[in-house]
Amino acid sequence: MHNLKVDLSQYKNALSRKNQIYRFLWTITWTIFARPIPRSLFGGWKRFLLRCFGASIHKKAVVYSTAKIYIPWNLEMDEYACLGPDVDCYNVTKIKIGAHSVISQKSYLCTASHDITHPNRSLITAPIVIKDQAWIAANAFIGMGVTVGQGAVVGACAAVFKDVECWTVVGGNPAKFIKKREIKEK
Repeated sequence: MHNLKVDLSQYKNALSRKNQIYRFLWTITWTIFARPIPRSLFGGWKRFLLRCFGASIHKKAVVYSTAKIYIPWNLEMDEYACLGPDVDCYNVTKIKIGAHSVISQKSYLCTASHDITHPNRSLITAPIVIKDQAWIAANAFIGMGVTVGQGAVVGACAAVFKDVECWTVVGGNPAKFIKKREIKEK
């Protein structure tokens, strides 16, 4: 048994006071001016709000009002990319969502964690990249530093800690390869 004691008062937040103020203003703005608006109405207004706070959002991207975006200036969405209902986008660093990709309801995109080998468990971050035509199914977790390849599918409730190859289907916790994804023409 270890008798290591950690002085949590020495923990330093990696985000500056300026960023904390911007995040506070962002949270108030989204809560008042976007969350009450149904998905089918005023999509341009929600994209406008995100752009006002530095997000790079294509004019055809879709963001549900109930999505939680931690730092909008770290979000990039291409055409027809979608953040579904109740998605938690914890983007301490960059998250890029490619064209025609869907992040389904209640999924969690997490770009930060803590260094468990350091006595004060300092914050560590790494970007998440979701390539074109990918689908993150309901309630999935995508961890920091992960790239989900083009056309890949992450199954419902999966926990992804490593890159997902293009045109594959993964599932489980931790996520494992299930099969290749093949598009069948009718």
